[in-house]
Amino acid sequence: MGIRMTPAELTGALEAIIYAADEPVTLEQLATAVGEEKTAVRAALDLLVASYAIEERGVEIRRVAGGYKFYTKPQHHDAVRRFIKALRPPLRLTMPALETLAVIAYKQPATQPEVQEIRGVNCAGVIQTLLEKRLITTAGRKHVLGRPILYRTSKEFMMRFGLSDLDELPSLKEFEQLARDALGTDEGLAPAEFEPGAEAATAAPDVSEAVNANESSESEPSSEETSSGAVPSATDESH
Repeated sequence: MGIRMTPAELTGALEAIIYAADEPVTLEQLATAVGEEKTAVRAALDLLVASYAIEERGVEIRRVAGGYKFYTKPQHHDAVRRFIKALRPPLRLTMPALETLAVIAYKQPATQPEVQEIRGVNCAGVIQTLLEKRLITTAGRKHVLGRPILYRTSKEFMMRFGLSDLDELPSLKEFEQLARDALGTDEGLAPAEFEPGAEAATAAPDVSEAVNANESSESEPSSEETSSGAVPSATDESH
């Protein structure tokens, strides 16, 4: 049996692992990594979580999806967004592009037909624009007739909006203002462009109302969709 860690060493090792991980780290994974019993790891985790819970800390460790992960504290989100915004030149997006991005962000993973059903217009060109600007990415294919491509938000989207996790997304009503702030205020809104296949005289429905109406009309969620916006399993095909 190897040399056991001191309590300070164990806490430090757990902190480093959780910080380095992209996804929430489970108790079992942590215990295996440090070679300690789960009871000892759980006790050290409780102390670590408590040490980050004090007001002076800018980040915290939350238990989410069965594991532990670092998050920025809500009271500092505005500061983080301003910092991220300063690192990247503003993107110019049309309002249809912002509306499409909002639908994908809150419904992800979502297919083009699903987005079009909510928005009420053809959005193939807008989706291509969002792909080119790296705000969305493909997430396999949905297991339905025709196997349409699934889309989800990207790491670039998370960085642009100063988010560490999709759980930090604001309400749909707040999304438009957040988008203006993240993409360069009103100057980041390019003139609206005609979307191929859309009726020029038809106004797109309110995004938040359309998404909420769509969700309430579904009898059960798709097997590919989760509350955290998880990407489908690796068995799905990539575009």
